[in-house]
Amino acid sequence: MTNKRVVLGRFPAGGPRGSWPAEEFARDRRSEGQRAEVVMDLTTDAFLVIVRGPEGAAERAAV
Repeated sequence: MTNKRVVLGRFPAGGPRGSWPAEEFARDRRSEGQRAEVVMDLTTDAFLVIVRGPEGAAERAAV
């Protein structure tokens, strides 16, 4: 299993209450066929939308 990831987007953790921009962005990428998921980057206090694995690089290049 590879640990390779491609970051598709970064979103600050301190967004407005009730707003989920990272989740919405990931949902839109999944509707396009990408295997996007949201993870938390504690170092930068941001949510990242990522694609894991070697297929992520090819998917990112197509965006």
